Amino acid sequence: MLYDEARYVWRGKFAESRFQKNCLSEYAEVFKTVCVDAAYYSFPSTNYLEGLAAQVPSDFQFAFKVTDEITLKKFPNLPRFGVRAGRPNEHFLNAQLFERGFLSPCESIRPHIGLLMFEFSRFYPTDFEHGRDFVAALDAFLEKLPKGWPYGIELRNKNWLKPEYFDCLARHHVTHVFNSWTEMPSIGEQMTLLGSRTNPDLVAARFLLKPGRKYEEAVKAFAPYEQTKEVNEEARRAGAALITEGKMNPKQTTFIFVNNRLEGNALQTIHAMLEASGAR
Repeated sequence: MLYDEARYVWRGKFAESRFQKNCLSEYAEVFKTVCVDAAYYSFPSTNYLEGLAAQVPSDFQFAFKVTDEITLKKFPNLPRFGVRAGRPNEHFLNAQLFERGFLSPCESIRPHIGLLMFEFSRFYPTDFEHGRDFVAALDAFLEKLPKGWPYGIELRNKNWLKPEYFDCLARHHVTHVFNSWTEMPSIGEQMTLLGSRTNPDLVAARFLLKPGRKYEEAVKAFAPYEQTKEVNEEARRAGAALITEGKMNPKQTTFIFVNNRLEGNALQTIHAMLEASGAR
């Protein structure tokens, strides 16, 4: 729906490699931001980041998920972690490693960086007995980070969305990233929490999954994502409200990212949010 297949034909056939290499340029003709998940799986190189920036106009902004080497308290039991699977992560909240392995490469494309997001998967009592213990560790980590970068936190422990968490982010001028996910309150509910807008200059939201629905269930229900399969009115209202709020605050930057697994087709969801906000 977004891409022109003819751009990626080579010798009479669609070339997947050509698409993967060049599709960002076509995407950037329509949208002004993208959330890059690839950086979550390995530290990005300068060449990789400069390659992305070379495909987009000067006003395009990237949101990067910070590498999980920084955000995992314990490595999940997944094949990609090899012998480290199930073990504690010695680099969890390592500010020096983050600065050296992530921020340093980002310097070369700094004008294009709109959000650096620390996504924390759900923590269990064996990780932190109480939410306040996580907040204390996060506070110490944020204190060590270089200032002036657009940091955001995506948290997936709903019971930790409390004043002490929001106050911690506000002290460090860090954005709470509203997120629609399996075990989180809806974004609309998060928006009503006192203090949840922790950075007056930057608002971010990721509409990923309907609360209560697991990733695998969404894939089964919605793939191959050719059309809207289930309208999520609550999510659409929340997205429209964030768009309207952003229009009323011209000094505020608002990032909204929508996944195909929210309703079945992200483009149609985005269009509906824009229409509901009066933006088109």
